[in-house]
Amino acid sequence: VQLQASGGGLVQAGGSLRLSCAASGRTYNNMGWFRQAPGKEREFVAVISWGGGSTLYADSVKGRFTISRDNAKNTVYLQMNSVKPEDTAVYYCAASPGAVSSRMMRYDNWGQGTLVTVSS
Repeated sequence: VQLQASGGGLVQAGGSLRLSCAASGRTYNNMGWFRQAPGKEREFVAVISWGGGSTLYADSVKGRFTISRDNAKNTVYLQMNSVKPEDTAVYYCAASPGAVSSRMMRYDNWGQGTLVTVSS
């Protein structure tokens, strides 16, 4: 199954953006979002279980970002509200079997990134 992230772009601080991650086929895995800012390591953002009943967020985005999924469309979303300049990064979606996890090593299928730039 291939993953393709989209929806990135330029947004002003305080604005909103929705990222999408489309899978080429049905995935029964947990789906997560990670991001990598220039000069920094890739970090966990959010994850959602296959059934959608379990989610986990990084403290830095809790209350501002919402992860959701539509299994009928094989798509996972990341709704980003009240964005800040520090949210500027390349955002990646990835799939992970087993329990939801924020650990990057648990993810074995990665999509290409989509760039989000937040202007101040």
